[in-house]
Amino acid sequence: MPSSPLSSTTLARGRKRKDLRALYERLLSAYGPQGWWPGETPFEVIVGAILTQRVAWSNVERAIAALKEEGLLEPESLRRASLARVAHLIRPSVYYNEKARKLRAFLDVLHERHGGNVDRLLSLSAERLREELLSVRGIGEETADAIVLYAAGKPSFVVDAYTRRVLSRLGLAEEKARYGVLRTLFMENLPRDSRLYNEYHALFVRHGKERCRPRLPRCVGCALADLCAFAQEEG
Repeated sequence: MPSSPLSSTTLARGRKRKDLRALYERLLSAYGPQGWWPGETPFEVIVGAILTQRVAWSNVERAIAALKEEGLLEPESLRRASLARVAHLIRPSVYYNEKARKLRAFLDVLHERHGGNVDRLLSLSAERLREELLSVRGIGEETADAIVLYAAGKPSFVVDAYTRRVLSRLGLAEEKARYGVLRTLFMENLPRDSRLYNEYHALFVRHGKERCRPRLPRCVGCALADLCAFAQEEG
C-alpha cells in the first residue's frame, strides 16, 4: 500500500479523514480482522469492561470464569451477592474490592432505572447511554465507550493506552492529550460506524501489544514504520 505520511501538519491541512483511514487500512492489512470484544452476552461484555480497568485481559477472563462457575454472571444474582463474595471471586482482576463496588454501583443503577433489564439499558441512544453510564460511580469515559460500542453495538470510539501511545509515536497527537480530544479526532473524521470503531480499537490493541510496546518497541518490520515519527527517530 502506498505510504501516506502522517503528521500534525497534514492533519492541520484537512487530511484527517484520509490519514486516519490510511492508518486503519494499514493496521487491518497487517493483522486482519480481530473479532473483538470477547464475551458471550452483552452483560458479560459490561462486566468485562468494568473489570479490565488497569489489568490484563487474561486476568479478567479468569475472574469472569469464576463468576460464571458460581452462577453469578446475571444481573440480579450478581447484585444480590455480597460484596465480599464478589470480591473474592474476581480477585484475579486486581483491585478486586474496588471493582466489586463498581459492579454493585452499576447493578444498582441498572435495577433502579431499568428494572435490571440490560436490553432496556442498551436500547438507549448512544449519547444517552454514554451519559447514563458516566453517571455511575467508578465508570469513566473509556469504560463507558467500551460498553456503548461492544455491548450495545453503537458507535462510540474507545480510546485506551494503546491508542494514545500509537497516536503519540506517529506524531498525530500529544502524549498527554485529553481523552475527549482523542475521541473527537476519530468521531469527527470517520463515519459513525460501530463496526469500523470496533475493528479500529481492536487493531490498536493488537499493534500496541505486539509492536508499539511501552519499552523496547519492535520498530523493525513494523507496518507503520515509514509513517512513524518515533520509529524514524529511533532508526
